[in-house]
Parts: sequence; structure tokens; C-alpha cells
Amino acid sequence: MSSAPKTTSLLVKGPAGDLEVLIDEPATANAAVDHVALICHPHPLYGGTMTNKVVHILARACNELGVPTVRFNFRGVGKSAGTHDDGQGETDDVLAMLQWTALRWPNAKIWLTGFSFGAAMALRASLRAVTARPACLITVAPALRWLTQVHEAPPCPWLIVQGDQDELVDALAVQQWATSLQQSPQVTILPGAEHFFHGRLNDLRDAVQDWLRKTPGD
Repeated sequence: MSSAPKTTSLLVKGPAGDLEVLIDEPATANAAVDHVALICHPHPLYGGTMTNKVVHILARACNELGVPTVRFNFRGVGKSAGTHDDGQGETDDVLAMLQWTALRWPNAKIWLTGFSFGAAMALRASLRAVTARPACLITVAPALRWLTQVHEAPPCPWLIVQGDQDELVDALAVQQWATSLQQSPQVTILPGAEHFFHGRLNDLRDAVQDWLRKTPGD
């Protein structure tokens, strides 16, 4: 059994005040970190936090590959300052965390990931990032409500993982939207999986790890 990662809690300056952050560093991480994952949580007004179980499994998926992870609470969640901003300020939070992550690990490539609302924020940030651009993007059950104006793909490898029994994010709508983009991402459908991947978290982890292992240029 692999050792549990070392977890560090801290506050990072964000656009609306401090953001609450958890860093998970696996025991197997190289001394010279070459990859780090930044993970965005689901909707704050519906109980979404950085300790959400899907966010947690995404962190563990990366940790098991020897990669440190950065989870953070959006503005107004937990110890993070500010108030919910319906996606506008939260996109800025992701951009700020991308910058912070790049400064913290200056030689590492960033894997940007997110779940539901957090997936939408991750994608929006990836399209706006001028510096600290992610090397790859993973969006799990992306909330399309915040992506109606998105018609392009980010300039990096991109994976969507979606359950076909998702009761909150329509799987067919996600597939149709993905294929309408100028450059379509890879879409992995997990049959029988619902929005929070009850009983399917290990399958989600496996899908993410399999893609990361064979993604070129990450």
C-alpha cells in the first residue's frame, strides 16, 4: 500500500482576498517536481468544496502518479474570502491559482482539472491564461450553463469524463457541445455513472490516469 500524501494547509492571496488551499505531496514525488495538478471544486452554493469526493479522487489519481496536487476553495467557501460571483470571479480565482502554482513550482507543467462547476471554471480560465498556461486540461461532468459562450478548445490536450446517467449535466448535450468546438476534446463516457460517480470513483480515477499516462506533451 502506498503512503498517504503529505497534506499542507495554507492561505494564498487571491483577487477577492485570501483563498484556502490544500497541497497534497505524494511520498513518491520527485525532488525536482516536473508536474503539478490544480483542481477546481463544484458549485459553492450547492455544498461544493475542495474536499468534495470527486475532487478528492482527482487529487489521489494524480498523487498515485507521483504528482503533487493543489486544491483550493473558491471565494466565499470555507476560509476563502469574498462572496460567490456566479462564475466571473471564480474564473479569476482559477487564473490566480494558476499563477501561484507556476511560481511555487517554476519548472513544473500544470495539469488543470475540475469537476462540474469547477470544470467549467477550469476551461474558462484555460482559455484566458496568458502566462501559467496549463499543459493539459481534465474536465469531469462540465456544467454547460457556464460554457454557453465557449466555442473553442484550449491550446492543450483536453479530456472530458462524463457519466451517461448524470442527473445534473446531460451527457448527450456535453457530447454534442464537445463535437461542435473548433477542436474537439477526447470524451470518455462512463456507462451507468451519475453526476457524483457513486460507486464509480475508482473507474473515474482509472480513466483519468489512463489518459494522463498516454497524453503527449503534458
